Amino acid sequence: MLNYRKIIEILISLQIMIISTMIPVFIALPDKDTIIKIYDISITWQIPLIILSTLIFRAEVLIKALTLYLILGLFFLPIFHHGGSLGYLLTPNFGYLLGLYPLIKIIDLYNKNKFKISVYRFIRYGILGISSMHLVGIAYITIQMIYYKQTNLLIYNISKYSFAKFGLHILMLLPITILLRNIQNKNYNK
Repeated sequence: MLNYRKIIEILISLQIMIISTMIPVFIALPDKDTIIKIYDISITWQIPLIILSTLIFRAEVLIKALTLYLILGLFFLPIFHHGGSLGYLLTPNFGYLLGLYPLIKIIDLYNKNKFKISVYRFIRYGILGISSMHLVGIAYITIQMIYYKQTNLLIYNISKYSFAKFGLHILMLLPITILLRNIQNKNYNK
């Protein structure tokens, strides 16, 4: 029998994954020439929203939505960050998409504890999840570079796709932490 609630949760999670891929991250900082200067950061809102979705819907739903996302992107629509199709398997970005599986599982470990929301524990699990995602991405890049005998590009690709973005992904935990703090305050003020 179909569980309509789970299907709706999967479809909502899939929509969040697709839409968040298309939303870039900007930071506005004061500038001496203008009042505010807007800086474009080379990441999207996909990882923070997947973490938030995992906290809301649980890992089983996100794993199914991520699998649908990968199938859609590889075979039907160009919904990944830089396109789609089976050719995307040859890009270093695909390893980081595969790394979302352990990220979701680690965030779900945090979510399974029924204790009071702890910002410290969330940051710890978030860093572990993002680290595991980057490790899978680095392994994928390494296998690609060795297979195609382009080991001279290995350090460049790892630094471009992982080291340059790791700190930014950790920084993106901050908005979710603020949301969790607000949720915690509202839950305990009732």
